[in-house]
Amino acid sequence: MFRRTFWFTAGAAAGVWASHKVNQKLQRLTPESLAAQAADKALDAGHRLKDFALDVRAGMLQREAELDDVLGLNAAPEGSELPGARRPALEGERYPVTYRAPRAHQKYPKKYPKHPNNRNEDH
Repeated sequence: MFRRTFWFTAGAAAGVWASHKVNQKLQRLTPESLAAQAADKALDAGHRLKDFALDVRAGMLQREAELDDVLGLNAAPEGSELPGARRPALEGERYPVTYRAPRAHQKYPKKYPKHPNNRNEDH
């Protein structure tokens, strides 16, 4: 009697466990779940790619600084009182922002150009 009760209980527990696992797998295969998993993987890949790009940039700047030191580009020229060349890339800014005043002829566009390209006018 105890043997039959034990095996009946063990079978029922195994059935509940198996049905639970099957339902979990089916829930993971729904379109919403698959879309969420794909989005998570895309975000993860984007973060890894960004980290890789930052590591490459840091290594590039470090190697550029080493090459500048070896070639003497950072040192002031001998016999002159001028400072050495300034390298904006080493300071974290590739292209410094400068202000340029607008030119007089660019300030206002001409409404009627001297030589129009309109071929429909009378000659």
